[in-house]
Amino acid sequence: MQKKQSFTVKEAQKKLEHYCTYQERCHQEVVNKLKELGMIPLAIDTVVSKLIRSNYLNEARFAQSFARGKFRIKKWGKIRIKRELKARQVSDYNIKRGLKEIPENDYNNTFWFLFEKRKKAVDGNNPLTQKKKIISYMVYRGWETQKIYEALQDL
Repeated sequence: MQKKQSFTVKEAQKKLEHYCTYQERCHQEVVNKLKELGMIPLAIDTVVSKLIRSNYLNEARFAQSFARGKFRIKKWGKIRIKRELKARQVSDYNIKRGLKEIPENDYNNTFWFLFEKRKKAVDGNNPLTQKKKIISYMVYRGWETQKIYEALQDL
């Protein structure tokens, strides 16, 4: 049986500073990491507050970075980004700030790019199946249903 390694608050803080420096993290990820390290709740609160004070942990910065990244790389819509941020327990205020990072023009261009790409991929199916596949594809990626239905009117 392997003995679980224990950390002092200082050691855990150093470890988490590296963890937060590597990539933006939300509070929930940091708390989960500290629990993995076997820290008690009081120590977790201490480390998290020190990370916030020394600006290693910033929920607004995380939300902005997350929204930009998921939009640019995975081409997610605002609904999916919002849902994922909520799952990470990010505040509504910071979610709104994060979504403001996505330029409206880029958002619309990406929507039409994905819509046309999916339309070509399902071409040849009967129109009803084609619409169903386009809708499920776009909804899964978090695009607004209103926007999808408006685009389908032209189909």
